[in-house]
Amino acid sequence: MNDATMSDATMQAGARPAMGLFERYLTLWVALCIIVGVALGQIAPAAFRAIGAATVAEVNLPVAALVWLMIVPMLLKIDLSALGQVREHWRGIAVTVGVNWLVKPFSMALLGWIFIAHLFRPLLPADQIDAYIAGLILLAAAPCTAMVFVWSNLVDGEPHFTLSQVALNDSIMIIAFAPIVALLLGLSSIVVPWNTLLLSVALYILAPVVAAQAWRRALLARGGQAALHAVLRTLGPLSLAALLATLVLLFGLQGEQILRQPLVIALIAVPILIQVYFNAGLAYWLNRRFGVAWCVAGPSALIGASNFFELAVATAIALFGFQSGAALATVVGVLVEVPVMLSVVRIVRATRGWYERAA
Repeated sequence: MNDATMSDATMQAGARPAMGLFERYLTLWVALCIIVGVALGQIAPAAFRAIGAATVAEVNLPVAALVWLMIVPMLLKIDLSALGQVREHWRGIAVTVGVNWLVKPFSMALLGWIFIAHLFRPLLPADQIDAYIAGLILLAAAPCTAMVFVWSNLVDGEPHFTLSQVALNDSIMIIAFAPIVALLLGLSSIVVPWNTLLLSVALYILAPVVAAQAWRRALLARGGQAALHAVLRTLGPLSLAALLATLVLLFGLQGEQILRQPLVIALIAVPILIQVYFNAGLAYWLNRRFGVAWCVAGPSALIGASNFFELAVATAIALFGFQSGAALATVVGVLVEVPVMLSVVRIVRATRGWYERAA
């Protein structure tokens, strides 16, 4: 392991308290964005429509800029050289990769079909059913990146495992995200705009990863970890402001639908909640069966359950538009992320004795 990797792992292991003010109250901020966005959308609908129409090659330029501000600071934290540590925790890595890429997207598609397409169909707008399912699929098709370090800290997770797992997931995402999304959207009878999907992968995954890694190396070469941390501290508020601005834009354009159908958000949340607990429980149980240490199983379960919601929101907007049910479904994922993941943290910590008795 090189010095940069060790410094990152040590930094993440010792970052207590693990959750800052923004992360701890993310659900509150999202709720405020709903209120502000809906209100502004009613007051100045023309301005929001103009922003929604600012597209080039099916990419909304304001959203693209905001997404880069959200994603690049997260990716700056990831040292891809940590991939060399994968073999040290190969059982935990295998479980997490399996759950993230072979179970989670497909289980979400199934839950969307059960709840959105069938059980809740009479209560939802008929013309948005397929779009809601598409949003759920996009939400589940990419594992979380930045918040994983928060969840890992909260369960005293093994920092080197967490770092190597996130680096591996980012690498897999570049290759696997588009095929999995296209397959599941196709199975859901949703027409897949391949050009837009591939453009989204290039714009929101490949390019930010390359740019962030190049910037990271330049910062470390010039000023070491101190320079990297100084840039992250500067970009942190910008990244959070970009997320909130994106949510205000979304809800400004979704306001009419939300006011007409306030029950929609609660119904969309149901398959998301089930999916989180199912995948977290599956990863946790598999790690126990394979004799993986609890300090690895904890973050493995949390990585298996959480989502890269920034990417999901951006891709939903690119594929289906600001006012689509797909965009709304991904934002519901943002709304429930923190409270549901904190509940998973509590379950993992409370069951440590049960878990370790298997050893």
